[in-house]
Amino acid sequence: MDTQRKDLSYFRLRLQELLNISFPEKTNDQKFIEQRSSWAANAYEGAFSSGNTIEQCSEIANYILFENLYFSRFDTVFQVVCNEFDTIMADEELQPFALKMFPVCTPVFSRYELTDDFAYSYEFDLLYTEITGTISIWIQKHGLQ
Repeated sequence: MDTQRKDLSYFRLRLQELLNISFPEKTNDQKFIEQRSSWAANAYEGAFSSGNTIEQCSEIANYILFENLYFSRFDTVFQVVCNEFDTIMADEELQPFALKMFPVCTPVFSRYELTDDFAYSYEFDLLYTEITGTISIWIQKHGLQ
């Protein structure tokens, strides 16, 4: 039981770290975090009991832990802010500004089918351009405050 708690804590911390960085909208979803962490820990334990290597067990657990979390809407907004608006604000202002723009840009994402490999599609370029325009319009209306 102690080992399972340790595994669960490990997976919870890994997931929480990813959510803090790339999925701010899920950071406080404790039910999601507990459920995913538990599933990953159970999958790891089951895979290990079935004779899989440590690497295979980790791969199985990570698949469950990070399922549908490979494409981040926030990372996309942050990427646009860093690439397109970095000359008009200081480096330390980029992430806070991206967090501010995230809800402004959220409606743009609803026009796209976001899959784990979306960042490698042609449509990503269209999304990137749309987000750049949305942020530009917002800055023109509101300034950088």
